[in-house]
Amino acid sequence: MKEHSELFEYTSGRWIWNDALKHSERRRVFNVSEFKRFAAAAVNQNVEDVASFEKLAEGGFNRTFLITMRDGFQFVGRIPYPITEPRHLVVASEVATMDFLRSHGVPVPQIYSYSATSENAAGTEYLFMELIRGTNLGDIWFDLSEKARITVITELVELESRLFALPFPASGSLYFTKDLQTGSSKVDIPIANSARDSHFCIGPDTRLGLWYGKRLNLQIDRGPCTFAFLLTIGYELPHSPTTTSTKYPKDTDPAAALTAGAKKEIAYLTKFGKPIHPFQRLRREIYNYQKQSPSDHLDSLDKYLRIAPYLIPDNNETLTRPTLRHPDLQPNNVFVSDELKITGLIDWQHCAILPLFLQCGIPNSLQNYGDSVSESLITPELPHNFDELSESEQFEQVVLLRRRQLHYFYVAMTAKLNSTHYDALAYDFSMLRRKLFDHASYPWEGDNVTLKVDLIHLMKNWSNIAAPKSSASGDARPPCPISFPEDEVSECVRLNAAQVEADEQLQACRDVIGIGPEGWVPLEQYEEIKQREIKLKADALEAAESGEERARLSEHWIFGDFDEEEYS
Repeated sequence: MKEHSELFEYTSGRWIWNDALKHSERRRVFNVSEFKRFAAAAVNQNVEDVASFEKLAEGGFNRTFLITMRDGFQFVGRIPYPITEPRHLVVASEVATMDFLRSHGVPVPQIYSYSATSENAAGTEYLFMELIRGTNLGDIWFDLSEKARITVITELVELESRLFALPFPASGSLYFTKDLQTGSSKVDIPIANSARDSHFCIGPDTRLGLWYGKRLNLQIDRGPCTFAFLLTIGYELPHSPTTTSTKYPKDTDPAAALTAGAKKEIAYLTKFGKPIHPFQRLRREIYNYQKQSPSDHLDSLDKYLRIAPYLIPDNNETLTRPTLRHPDLQPNNVFVSDELKITGLIDWQHCAILPLFLQCGIPNSLQNYGDSVSESLITPELPHNFDELSESEQFEQVVLLRRRQLHYFYVAMTAKLNSTHYDALAYDFSMLRRKLFDHASYPWEGDNVTLKVDLIHLMKNWSNIAAPKSSASGDARPPCPISFPEDEVSECVRLNAAQVEADEQLQACRDVIGIGPEGWVPLEQYEEIKQREIKLKADALEAAESGEERARLSEHWIFGDFDEEEYS
């Protein structure tokens, strides 16, 4: 095993904080000889035909290997890290998702072979798949011209329109029927488009937040959730006496999908919740470095469950239809040809099917929310006095223009090529509905404000969100089922503003030393960036006005090692 140690270790970079922990979480020992044998068999060759086996890439959840056969054929092998959970479902679902999409003409890698269990001679879950040809969009993204960016965005939106058109009988994640245990909750995909679909089903949702840390072993409902709209498009779900597959939708609305994440977090906090400091360490000063009680967040989650049914678009079957979308549509997951045609989309791990009104949104890599020009959808352009600005100011304006263009072009192309998605984006309070859903589903990290301020915004806009209900006396709008005292509203808004400011300060500190949100840096840049971080800390400690402030800064240093276990 020692001769293969580099294959087991994470070697692509380091972390500014908790570096040893991050590496241990990504160390995966497996039987290399058996893995090669499985690889060769996946492409109908013998292990002696494997000419080379080398590490290709290391992502957030997996390690990939490039396998080259003696005849020159190349393909990819991939294994999950120990921290990737639930491994069986995650591997099984991603394989089924890619196979399903490929059968519908979506450019994803072909799967040659896989194992969703580590109970094999290699001692690891794995999948072997096609090596996508083309250029990784992330390698050229920042060098593309405006015209080229429009071309790529058009390609992405057109591809999304094809994904959005795929009909599904439930929310959850895709699987091969054979990969879910007998008795598991599942909804078979009807034989509607082709006979090939008959071996697929929808089972538990694999989104990371539903399984993170100690949530993994909670006995809670993670789907699938079925929807009444299927009956309107002629779907009749098959029934098998050997499974708990659903013959007809058991729910009449998407409320189950809306509330699953919140119910999961309530179960977690009820069993494991304890006071903790905010995970974002610059926020801790706002609360005088006092730990925050989960009871406040539990109260917000309870309020969320009371308003959740009203978040469902009223009498709009299109917006509630189950929709599949790529879980992380960003340049590094896209491959393109020399003509900028998409040749492949990779990394479908943790992919989920959700109601359209929860799936809609501009991808994070393209959105520029918070900017008034972007949100008003004004055609972006450089300021009229651009030539009079300094060189640094011109650079800032060019960067801002690029962000605005990406946002604008995506929305414009969506309106033109994917009207279903555009209608969902334009639906009243679409973003607030999604924010409430997301913030109620996120693992709690000592933040009692973000969800609460969303609920306050909902309460203030209740008359515009809650649809009138017909009654004998005419249409009557239901009263808002939640309320907050005025002083509590004022304090929550104040704390939220303080947290936003702290987040902006943290981002400025990251920019100074040159790291992303996770603290990861390329191996060759680690020493230089670490020295910047050390200097930043020294400057902060020197600027402290008292010994107490200096001690707290040191104890809660934003880029220092800390115990992550209490946040899992």
